[in-house]
Amino acid sequence: MVLDFYVKNLEKVLNLETEYTFENLNWNGKSIPIYIGEFWTSKQRQAHSLHEISYRACFKPQLPRFFIERFSQEGDKIYDPFAGRGTTILEAAFFNRKIIANDINPLSRILIQPRINPPYIQEIQLRLEKIDYSHKLESEINLGMFYHPKTIQEILNLRKYLFDKQNSQEIDCIDLWIQMVATNRLTGHSKGFFSVYTLPPNQATSPERQIKINAIRNHKPEYKNTKELIYKKSKQLLKSLTEIQRQQLYQAFQTFFMLNKDASNTKEIQDESIQLTVTSPPFLDVVDYGKDNWLRCWFNHLPLDEIQKNITKTNSLLIWEKKMFQVFLELYRITKKQGYVAFEVGEVKKGKLKLEESILKIGLKSGFECKGIFINKQNFTKTANIWGIKNNQHGTNSNRIVLFQKV
Repeated sequence: MVLDFYVKNLEKVLNLETEYTFENLNWNGKSIPIYIGEFWTSKQRQAHSLHEISYRACFKPQLPRFFIERFSQEGDKIYDPFAGRGTTILEAAFFNRKIIANDINPLSRILIQPRINPPYIQEIQLRLEKIDYSHKLESEINLGMFYHPKTIQEILNLRKYLFDKQNSQEIDCIDLWIQMVATNRLTGHSKGFFSVYTLPPNQATSPERQIKINAIRNHKPEYKNTKELIYKKSKQLLKSLTEIQRQQLYQAFQTFFMLNKDASNTKEIQDESIQLTVTSPPFLDVVDYGKDNWLRCWFNHLPLDEIQKNITKTNSLLIWEKKMFQVFLELYRITKKQGYVAFEVGEVKKGKLKLEESILKIGLKSGFECKGIFINKQNFTKTANIWGIKNNQHGTNSNRIVLFQKV
């Protein structure tokens, strides 16, 4: 009877609008409700075009939206300690929340900040026209397997322009936007990227492997007009942005701040100031963020070795759990009383290891109460089935969220 009462009251708060099944997990004498359904999918309203920046292991905007709408109000502070491309941050801004982001990878700031303070397309076009591409520059690394020689010169000139602007402290929101889009367009598997056909844009392959890809596909890098491609991608990103949404972003930007720190050591964030955290941590030995982003780091003059050293990557569950416990102690400190943490983990090792149970244990140990586990099961399309995605066994294909509250 007590569990039934609890579940009904939580359902009232959740206001679930989709069919779902319910299970009960007995955890050390406590009953933990598990909700299984298609809660955030393509059936819901589409994600905003401004989200369309590629990054490894990022979740859909509908996921943070689900929790932001239900567990926060306008003016509340929303946080993501593993911000990545900024999906949670951008969604929160669209809902008139205050936003705080953190990610130990400095690339995250490059991808997030320009979209919280976006310029107009006309400003981007004018700035691109003014950037001088006439310098004859040499690259310290061989890029010939990725780009046409003329494209290499354009990339080197753009890289120099942005670096000089940063050093002179003259860089503005238009330059930052161009930097973000160029970073996203460096490599990919369609004509919209600077490179020859390669891996998807969130994975930069090695030069050695790219040589093999070119040989297998009988491809040779063609010239790509980088300014045209930056302009085209900018139009795509901005196409859904209304003036009201611009004002929402501008308002959020006024108090927005971002850290590039270990998520367990964010003393800049005040005690009990965060209403809701929605995040997804680095998973066990699944994504090598440093290796995948080596070319992006080069373009932005970022220290790849230091980034690889700082980002947690391990195949040891014990080490991963120890690190996540440190993060949860910090989350408990900064979360308001009655505030929430929605912590997303995907299944790894083909479902043999369920990280939601590890996170459940860690969250309870750090002082939170668990309000439930949400398993989003997506019905994949025929296109997805072509690529072999026929189940919910992989972290990139399904979401498992453990919802905690500080009481």
